[in-house]
Amino acid sequence: MLVLSRKKNESIIINDNVVVTVIDVRGDKVRIGIEAPRDVSVHRQEVLEAIVNEKLKFNSDRSEESSDTVAH
Repeated sequence: MLVLSRKKNESIIINDNVVVTVIDVRGDKVRIGIEAPRDVSVHRQEVLEAIVNEKLKFNSDRSEESSDTVAH
């Protein structure tokens, strides 16, 4: 993992088209702004994990339904 230090209003650029800027720092909270093209998905980790888990559950449920149909 690359670890960078940035101060308020400083940025990093990822892949020439994503800009991450430190907006504010208060205690143990850091607010960041992200500028990215519309075709680049940006999610908080916990939100992405929830999306992935829902997709896995949905696919698993469909898989079970398919095997029930085939078995009869």
